[in-house]
Amino acid sequence: MMTTPARLLLAAAAAAMIAGCSLTPELVRPAAPVAAEFPPHASPSTGANRAAVDIGWREFFPDARLQALIASALDNNRDLRTAALRIEEARAQYNIQSADLLPNVSAGASGSRSRTPGGVSATGRPLLANVYQVGLNLSAFELDFFGRVRSLNEAALAAYLATEEAQRAAQISLVAETAKAYLSELGAGEQLVLARRTLEGREQGYKLAKQRFDVGASSALDLRLNETLVQSARVSVLQLQRQQAQARNALTLLAGRPLGDLPEGGDLSSQNVVTAIPAGLPSDLLTNRPDIRAAESRLVAANANIGAARAAFFPRISLTAALGTASTALSGLFDAGSMSWSFTPQIALPIFDAGRNRGNLDLALVRRDLAVTDYERTIQTAFREAADTLVARGTLDEQVEAQRLVREAQADRLSLADQRFRAGVASSLDVLDAQRELFTAEQSLVQTRLLRLTNAVDVYRTLGGGLKVE
Repeated sequence: MMTTPARLLLAAAAAAMIAGCSLTPELVRPAAPVAAEFPPHASPSTGANRAAVDIGWREFFPDARLQALIASALDNNRDLRTAALRIEEARAQYNIQSADLLPNVSAGASGSRSRTPGGVSATGRPLLANVYQVGLNLSAFELDFFGRVRSLNEAALAAYLATEEAQRAAQISLVAETAKAYLSELGAGEQLVLARRTLEGREQGYKLAKQRFDVGASSALDLRLNETLVQSARVSVLQLQRQQAQARNALTLLAGRPLGDLPEGGDLSSQNVVTAIPAGLPSDLLTNRPDIRAAESRLVAANANIGAARAAFFPRISLTAALGTASTALSGLFDAGSMSWSFTPQIALPIFDAGRNRGNLDLALVRRDLAVTDYERTIQTAFREAADTLVARGTLDEQVEAQRLVREAQADRLSLADQRFRAGVASSLDVLDAQRELFTAEQSLVQTRLLRLTNAVDVYRTLGGGLKVE
């Protein structure tokens, strides 16, 4: 026959398994506050059938040097390392909270020796007492009849999942920012080569103009115009040197280490990044973008906290129990009849708290509304980012080609102007103006190519690419 202590412990264990009611409101996710489709001019590339999330970053960026930089950034970047540690922190907090769902049982042993003076003892003589105890203790286990503990556990789990998604979003951004910094360095390098070549050519032109001026074959105006072109080219060289150095510094920060021992990379025109990525539908962003999933998890956590705040208005029931043996002699701890037990149920009913529980509930409701707003704003931001990059993709290919034709036309113009000047039918001003316009067209062509490549990176990022490796 089952003894009384065994019944009590069995009852406590059964109470732990009771699934009480939940006061957490049903979570109704708001409808996405964006259009059902992207703008017509943001249509996907023809023939594209692979989503960004299915394309690994090594496949998307074939440049070996860029691949090494991204791999280094994923291993060494301090911001990403911080995000990973935040995950560990959130996991630990969730484990701590989830421990409250089960009884916490501990083993204990104690011994005490006391003396009672004869003046206060029942026998009138001093008494010496020894008490030894050993057993198992169940301390203040809450019976979660109203779902308070489960709501807190759900909130902790959602916060952990939000942190995990935030780390994935940080990885996507890190991959994209590393690629854009690398492309910026290449673009500045190509523009610097053009600027130095132009500076050398203009310095030679200035020497010839100085010689012509010295013999009276040209005016001071021609000489000053040549000098102006030389100095403007020198300014461009200095600016581009600074931009290239700053881009390299940005790469070093992103990679998390000095940029040594890296494989050779290609130039800007050889960066064959994947551009044929389908746009899909705005609703796809809800599953492809980790920042949206993180906002959704934060909404779940805020909603669960409402359940915990509501449960605070109801009684809180907890159990404290102990089962063991006790004896006045250490050698008698396990003798027959030495068993001891205690069972202490407790109930606490809030009567007057000066509005504390009401304030906590109001706070939880407001935070839920803030989480809804944050969720909707995150969706809108993602939609705008994707729409902007897709719109730009539809025009940048044509813009690059148009800028290439402008550069070729300016080169032909300079050749013709030089021929006319040598034939004596045009002034040197025409040649100088053609040189200036050609330099501008060459620089604009490099900038447009860079813009097209960075746009491809942004399309990849905004559609959720950058988590897969291969």
